[in-house]
Amino acid sequence: MLGNMFNKKMMEKMQSQMEEVKQKLNNISVIGEAENGKIKVVANGNRMISSIAIDPEFKSSSTKEELEELIVLAANRALEQAERVEKSEMSHAAMGMLPGMG
Repeated sequence: MLGNMFNKKMMEKMQSQMEEVKQKLNNISVIGEAENGKIKVVANGNRMISSIAIDPEFKSSSTKEELEELIVLAANRALEQAERVEKSEMSHAAMGMLPGMG
């Protein structure tokens, strides 16, 4: 009985900490760039894209296909960075909850 109560409290604490991490990740921004910064994609730590910026001069001198390809490249770079940040934050949270688990 005591074990079940302990497990329930531990699970509630873990869920609460995971929610805190998700909120923190919402406030962390990462940037993926392509073509030397002429295309920038901003995402948060939860891997949600918040903005895309394209240099106007580059846009006018590029084809639709080039732009599409570079936007995908910049977005993937931003999402890769966001994934690294997320893993780092989750690992840090896990070490705080369960020492020896990170």
